[in-house]
Amino acid sequence: MNIQVILSYDGTPYLGWQEGGDGPTVEETLRKVLEQIYQEPFQLQAASRTDAGVHAAGQVVNFKPSKALDLDRLLISLNQLLPKTIRVLALKEVDEGFHPTLDNEGKEYHYHICLGPVQSPFRRYFSWHLHTPLDCEKMREASSYFVGTHDFAALTNFPRPEETVRTLRRIDIFEEETGLRIEVEGDNFLYKMVRNLVGTLVYVGQGKLTLEMAQKLLQRKDRKKAGMTAPAHGLTLHRVFYRQQLKSPL
Repeated sequence: MNIQVILSYDGTPYLGWQEGGDGPTVEETLRKVLEQIYQEPFQLQAASRTDAGVHAAGQVVNFKPSKALDLDRLLISLNQLLPKTIRVLALKEVDEGFHPTLDNEGKEYHYHICLGPVQSPFRRYFSWHLHTPLDCEKMREASSYFVGTHDFAALTNFPRPEETVRTLRRIDIFEEETGLRIEVEGDNFLYKMVRNLVGTLVYVGQGKLTLEMAQKLLQRKDRKKAGMTAPAHGLTLHRVFYRQQLKSPL
């Protein structure tokens, strides 16, 4: 059997998705609960290895048990045993060959920025609080420079892979009551690419980078010319896309 899991989590107390031994991770926490229920070892695979402090609304995971359990009852059991920071939204039996990483055709991330003078305590773990105003129109203009297929070497942190060409399908900036929501959708992402993109757009909005500098950024392939890496807690993996339209029930 191959079971697909749609997972949502508050990444605040975790050192990211991937199990590493240096502290609590989402993968280790879910794996231990599954092993407690099934009484057998598991290796989990996920669509995205979210970094420490990054959240997920629709992470996709799979595991392969040797025996069948009723998935409705399993869903209840998992959510009873998991900490309140992690919730299984859905379970589904999928084809044996399904792999959440290799089979996905893209991801959608949301980044939240609070622009008010005071940040709500209910948003302190889920949005980046900025005290300076932002020029949203300039940010939207700059975002258009990054849509499409480009070499994004300037927007990744080390270790940098040999291949740094990626495709961004869209970048949309929405004004909300408390600030901004930046939505980024693409086929694949480099290490900290979304957070570096957000930091660069914020620098444009603050006037620290001109539109001309932003336009030339990708050609120069120099990470030092881009903006800062935006804090992890403002970022959420919102959705993962597949050919069979497998996605979270959001």
